[in-house]
Amino acid sequence: MGKEIINSLGRIDISEEVISAIAGATAVECYGLVGMASRKITDGFADLLGRENLARGVVVSINGNEVVIDLYIVVGYGVRISEVAASVMERVRYTTEKLTGLNVSEVNVNVQGVRVIE
Repeated sequence: MGKEIINSLGRIDISEEVISAIAGATAVECYGLVGMASRKITDGFADLLGRENLARGVVVSINGNEVVIDLYIVVGYGVRISEVAASVMERVRYTTEKLTGLNVSEVNVNVQGVRVIE
C-alpha cells in the first residue's frame, strides 16, 4: 500500500516500490558504499545486488504522513562506517522528500558487511 495525495488537480498514488527505487538509487551514489545487500541473509554473508535490484535492499513503511526507510548496505573496507551511514541517511532523506513531496521521518542504515574495494 502506497501513499495517496489528493490536490485540486486530482489524485496521486506513490507506491512503496517507487520510494524503494528512489532510495536505493540515491544510496548507491554515496561515497564508500559498495552496494546494496539483501534484506534476508540466511547464510551469514551479504550478497551484493546488481543495479537492477536496488529496491531489494530497501524496506519502506508508510504510517500516516510519515515515511520510514530501512536500507541494507555493504560498505568498502577502509572507510569510516559512521560517516558513510550519515551521508547515506542525509542524501536519501533529501532526495526522497524532494522527488516525492512526502515527509521522511526516519532513514535507518543497516550495514550488512564490509568488502575490499579492488
